[in-house]
Amino acid sequence: MVFRKLPGVSASGMGLRLSQKFVFLLFLSGLVTLCFGALFFLPDSVRLKRIFLSKTESQPVTVGSENDVREHLKKGDMMLSRSKTESASKDEKVTSSSNQGANTDTSFDYNKFKKCLLKPPLGIEHGKPSDPQTLQRREKVKEMMKFAWDNYKSFAWGKNELRPLTRNGHIGNMFGGLRGASIVDSLDTLYIMGLMDEYNDAKEWVETSLDLNSNGEASLFEVNIRYVGGLLSAYYLTGEEMFKRKVMVLGEKLLPAFNTPTGIPRGVINLGSGTSWSWGWASAGSSILAEFGTLHLEFVHLSELSNNGIYTEKVMNIRKLLNKIEKPHGLYPNFLSPVSGNWVQHHVSIGGLGDSFYEYLIKSYLMSDKTDEEAKKMYYSALEAIEANLVQKSPGGLTYMAEWRGGILDHKMGHLACFSGGMVVIGADDGAPEKRQHYLDLAAEITHTCHESYSRSEQL
Repeated sequence: MVFRKLPGVSASGMGLRLSQKFVFLLFLSGLVTLCFGALFFLPDSVRLKRIFLSKTESQPVTVGSENDVREHLKKGDMMLSRSKTESASKDEKVTSSSNQGANTDTSFDYNKFKKCLLKPPLGIEHGKPSDPQTLQRREKVKEMMKFAWDNYKSFAWGKNELRPLTRNGHIGNMFGGLRGASIVDSLDTLYIMGLMDEYNDAKEWVETSLDLNSNGEASLFEVNIRYVGGLLSAYYLTGEEMFKRKVMVLGEKLLPAFNTPTGIPRGVINLGSGTSWSWGWASAGSSILAEFGTLHLEFVHLSELSNNGIYTEKVMNIRKLLNKIEKPHGLYPNFLSPVSGNWVQHHVSIGGLGDSFYEYLIKSYLMSDKTDEEAKKMYYSALEAIEANLVQKSPGGLTYMAEWRGGILDHKMGHLACFSGGMVVIGADDGAPEKRQHYLDLAAEITHTCHESYSRSEQL
């Protein structure tokens, strides 16, 4: 076999060029494989998928209007009523003759709910304290609320928040184009405080100006706690059907966020298209513990009001996964992959990123009239792990909750962790009898630390 030499090129030079081309082709092939592999397999590839995949794959659930929801509520869903029937005692049987002519309407009846309350709903003059000092403190808080509300109304009415220094309204990018977050979030407070003129102004704005047909990118967590929570609270306090209609429209718009391989919702959702994705700053496209763990209270009531068990099913699935996976030292890290269902980082914090997950556990137990044993078990197990691994004392004797990073303590406590004093207090009575006083003491110590932190900051 004869090899022809290219003019001006030695055999060794030609071999070097061929090897360089081969290496370059290998590199290019690897780069293409890596890019498309990342597109389909990395947890944070949802935005890329929206570019390359057809919209039909996401199969979003959307709601057109309040009329659609009215029809949906009329049809109902037998899932919730079936689960209630299955959980009923087999001994409680009724003859078929006694059931004849019974009311089969399963829609939520506010008047029946009101009669079941041990005490009347708060608001106006109910629960007025006899202690003069308590009454004086309440009046001061009410005065502060009215001051804040009046200024919000003067400078930012209809916007999501007031910027106090510049005295103008701010919409922000957390609510997907929804407006009036401060109005919706204040409904229950205004009503409870008896600020009825202010409450009626807020109610009128919600009825006439709260447009839920937005097409923006919203925080699932923020929309849930402020809009869904605000509307639910207003409905339960007042029985105004308008609040119920609004919240059912909004609740259904949040459901597509749960369309993940694990059922763990992603943090951001487009309220119009139903497309969802994880926060860009979240580690490896993960969902945040404090966000997907802070849905239970509202979603259970969405099921109750709509007779549609899908909302309860979604949040119970979150619990099911959290109970199944291994927890380092019994602790719940802040980042979880909605694709694999595994922890992404072993970073634990009772402050930001973790905080309200724990709060919702004990509140879910209390909200269930202390029948939600799973929530109770998860809460006290988590609290035990927190005490064993995170609770520390400073050289000056202040109790604080450190953060945990893969077994290494980070001796800092963010101000968002200061809620935990109140959380430990409300759960103290239902803990083990021998630990109840201990929980009260722990709560007092944490609260004292936070008080000292703010007091000393003011002196700087």
